[in-house]
Amino acid sequence: MSGPAAGTGGGEDRTTSPLRWGVLGLAAVAIFCSYYESDAIGPIADLLGRQRGFTQSQIGDLTAVISLPNMLLAVFNGLLIDRYGPARVTLWAAAIGFVGAVLTAIGTPYELMWTGRLVFGVSEGAIFISLVAGVARWFSRSGIALATAIFLCLARVGSFALDTSPSWARSLYDAGWQPPLWLGAALTGAGLVAAVIFRLLDSTHAPPMSARPAESGQLNWRGIWMFDLSYWYILGLHVLYAAVFFPFRQTYAIEYLQHVKGLTLQEAGNVNSGVFAAAVFATPLFGLLADRFGRRAMMLTVGTLLLPVTFIVLSLTNLTPWASTVLMGVSFSLVPAIIWPATTLLVEPRRLGTALGVITLLQNVGLWGSNRIAGWLADKAGAGPAHPEGYATMIWFFSLLSLAALTSVLLLWRRESGPHGHGLEVARVSPAPRAGTA
Repeated sequence: MSGPAAGTGGGEDRTTSPLRWGVLGLAAVAIFCSYYESDAIGPIADLLGRQRGFTQSQIGDLTAVISLPNMLLAVFNGLLIDRYGPARVTLWAAAIGFVGAVLTAIGTPYELMWTGRLVFGVSEGAIFISLVAGVARWFSRSGIALATAIFLCLARVGSFALDTSPSWARSLYDAGWQPPLWLGAALTGAGLVAAVIFRLLDSTHAPPMSARPAESGQLNWRGIWMFDLSYWYILGLHVLYAAVFFPFRQTYAIEYLQHVKGLTLQEAGNVNSGVFAAAVFATPLFGLLADRFGRRAMMLTVGTLLLPVTFIVLSLTNLTPWASTVLMGVSFSLVPAIIWPATTLLVEPRRLGTALGVITLLQNVGLWGSNRIAGWLADKAGAGPAHPEGYATMIWFFSLLSLAALTSVLLLWRRESGPHGHGLEVARVSPAPRAGTA
C-alpha cells in the first residue's frame, strides 16, 4: 500500500517534511520572547527596591502572580489545545502576553504593574504547553526528544539574554527600572509575529489523524483522571523541580549574589546567566542522548540529584558562585531536555493537551506558593544587604523542596524499570513506518 501523498494530512506528511524545521524555529522564537518577559523582574529587583521602595514580598509577588491564572486556566488551556489545535491557542496566548507586557512596562502604580504581570500570566502557561504540543505533532516520536531539546534551547537563550541584559543593555538599566521593561514588551511583540506565522503555516498542513483535535464539540473534563502512575510521578517532578529552580533563579538569585556574595548587578547577572548559557548548548546534547540510548528516568534522577547539591555548594562552601552555576546549569540542561519529551511518550497524542494542562496547573500552584513563601521567609529573617544571613532560611526552603523532587523521580525510575513502564528506559522508540509500507 502506498503512503499518503504530501498535503493530504497523512502521518508521514508532517514528520518527514522539511517544513517541520521552520515550525520548530518559529516555536523557538515565540518561546524565547515569552521566557524573556517571564523573567523580567529579576534583574530590576534591586532597582524596584531602591527606586520605588518595593518590599521583598512585593517583588516576589510580581513573579508569583503570573502563576495565578494558570491555577484556574491551565487545564482549560490543555482542553482547548486538544479541541482547537496548538497553533491556534499559541496565537491567542501570544496576543494576550503582548498586552500584559505593555501594562507591566507602564508599571505605575504598583497595582497596574501587578495587573500586567497577571495578564501576562494568562499567556505564559498557555503558550508553553501549546508550543510543546505543536512541536510534538510535527516530529515523530523517535525524534521528539531532540526537537523538544532544541525548542527548549532557544527558551534558555531568552532567559540568558534577560540575565545578561544589565550588561548588553546597560544604558537602559542606568535609566531606571522602566526602560528594561519596554524592551521586554517589544520582544513580546516579536513573539506575537512568530505566532501569527506559526498559525498560518500550521493551518496549511493537516496533522496525522491520530494527533488531530477531537471532533466533539464538547471539552472532555473526565479525561483528567484517566492517567496512570508514571504520569503522576513525572507530574510531581515537573511541579517540585520548577518550584525550586524558577523562583530562585528568576526572582532571588541575582539579589542573593549581590547581597550575600558581594557581586555587582552586572556580575550577578552574568553568573546567573551561566545556568541558561549551559542549557543553550547542553540541552540538545541530552535530548540526542535520550533519543539514542533511552534511560530517560535514570537521566532525570541524575539531573534532579544535582539540585540539592547546588544549594549545598552555594550556601555552605566558599567556592566561587560559578561552581553552583555549573552544577545547576547541568541539572537545568538535563531535566527539561528529558522531562517534556518523556511526558509526550507517556500520554497518547489526543490527550496530550489535557496532560500538559494538568501539569501546568499544579506547576503554577507550586511556583506561586514557592515565590510567596520564599519572599515571606526572607522578609521575616530581615534578608538584605545589611543582613545577608537572613537569606539562609530561604535557601533551606529550596533545598527541602529539591529533596522532595528527588523522591518523586526515584519513584518514576522504579516504575519505569519494572513491568508497568512505558519504555522510558529503553533505547530509541520505534520510528513510524515509512511511506510505501503496510
